[in-house]
Amino acid sequence: MQRGHVGISLIIITVGVGWLLSVQNIGPAIDWVWTLGLGIIGVATFVVSGGIDKASVIFGPLFLACSVLSILRQTGRIRFDTEVPILVILLGVLLFVSQLRVIPAPHWFDTAGEKRRGRED
Repeated sequence: MQRGHVGISLIIITVGVGWLLSVQNIGPAIDWVWTLGLGIIGVATFVVSGGIDKASVIFGPLFLACSVLSILRQTGRIRFDTEVPILVILLGVLLFVSQLRVIPAPHWFDTAGEKRRGRED
């Protein structure tokens, strides 16, 4: 199965689920298409990258957190001025975690060019 086809399928499913949740008045104050879209992007980050790497460990959890915090904000459990600092802190933590040596570089990142130039770490 090609990744592009999986992505399109997930987007269509997300729109359908969000639409269904809205018309069934499940969380009527929640923009489900937006919220589920953020979640799908978070999951798709891991799928497209083929697992955990220095990029997916940042973007996957960040988009999943955006999705959850979006629900909490839209239901009145947190305010926007609380949501944003939480996301900034999370981004900093994820950037820190991505620097750990046990987390591999993304498969698309070419380290061979840097090694030829003498920038080996």
